[in-house]
Amino acid sequence: MPVALEAMKDWGGCTCPDNALYWPPSAAVWASVSAQPSLIASVCFSASPPQRDKSQQGRGRPWIFPGCAGSALLGAGLNALGAWLKCGSLAVCAVAQVFILGLPSRIASVWFGPTEVSTACAVAVLGNQLGTAIGFLLPPVLVPNTPNDIDLMAHNISIMFYGTAIVSTLLFFIAGVVFEEKPKYPPSHSQAVLQTKPPEDYSYKQSIINLFKNIPFILLLISYGIMTGAFYSVSTLLNQMIVTHYEGEEVNAGRIGLTLVVAGMVGSIICGLWLDYTKTYKQTTLIVYILSFIGLLVFTFTLDLGYLMVVFVTGGVLGFFMTGYLPLGFEFAVEITYPESEGTSSGLLNASAQIFGIIFTLVQGKLTTDYSPRAGNIFLCAWIFVGIILTALIKSDLRRHNVNSGIMNLDVKAVSGDSFTMIVLPT
Repeated sequence: MPVALEAMKDWGGCTCPDNALYWPPSAAVWASVSAQPSLIASVCFSASPPQRDKSQQGRGRPWIFPGCAGSALLGAGLNALGAWLKCGSLAVCAVAQVFILGLPSRIASVWFGPTEVSTACAVAVLGNQLGTAIGFLLPPVLVPNTPNDIDLMAHNISIMFYGTAIVSTLLFFIAGVVFEEKPKYPPSHSQAVLQTKPPEDYSYKQSIINLFKNIPFILLLISYGIMTGAFYSVSTLLNQMIVTHYEGEEVNAGRIGLTLVVAGMVGSIICGLWLDYTKTYKQTTLIVYILSFIGLLVFTFTLDLGYLMVVFVTGGVLGFFMTGYLPLGFEFAVEITYPESEGTSSGLLNASAQIFGIIFTLVQGKLTTDYSPRAGNIFLCAWIFVGIILTALIKSDLRRHNVNSGIMNLDVKAVSGDSFTMIVLPT
């Protein structure tokens, strides 16, 4: 004990009785993470105290030896940081989605020409759906249900989390190295016009005001929120709906969810290709909306027939049209709001989808629990029918397409090739 006291004097001249306050949270945090980082820190910070001659008393210590109070403060601070990071990690990931979900239409418009822009948007939306499909598929494989071996389950969960972190970090570095803001030459007349405007002339506030003054966009904003919110609600409550009528079929419920998402990926690509070929934005959006309504009705009234294969088929059809609608909504919004920023319009669409998704999930979940899955799905069908009416009322003013086709007056014309020439057209 005297040796320990002497060591404490060498470290900072105090015995730190209050250090007992730091041990419970420190032990709790340490027990919840891998021991290796703590071991490395122990080697650095718990080594023998540095020997100092009397002439150095009162002078600053090396940074790696922070002293008694410093060690306690650093340990408590890192424990608090780690605890809050664990609590807020989902919130951070949710905030990250705000920046990711609005990218498809923006990237498609900036990098691709008029004959491929909708397909590019559909492919970008497909990436999001691919991640959802992986989320349905991999977790049950990586973390199988082992209730009799909690240690093994914890080990499998840590592998999944570390794997996700590694992949996310790799994508971060790839984006930093490879990703460019825009191509050297504008891919379309509409982009050439936008790029001639000085960035300082852009006002996010004014853009928002302009969008909310655009009646067709407001109608699309609500109808998009209804359709996508309904899709979010069905995806969230799918397992509950399946298990209600097919007890013990949790695995097949996951497979039905995977079928819904994969069919939606195919639907997104087909809808994107169709838009590039026909440019019939309103007609295609309205038809897909109606087919989604019919698909949800068929899914609702065949769910309790007792045949899982029927549920697989109807779920796939439903996902094909509901997910296929996503790029349609993005591209239609860009067309009717040009020259406003694609990121702003898609961001508002995503916000609307999240709001409707939360409301629909809560209400449908309550109806499903208190009554039956049919009651919850009929509630969604009623709202989708309202969305059909709103979509039919949208005026199809294809501003971007008109600029690219030369129907509207242009200030600048894009020229592809090794050199870029700015041509000012008369107004």
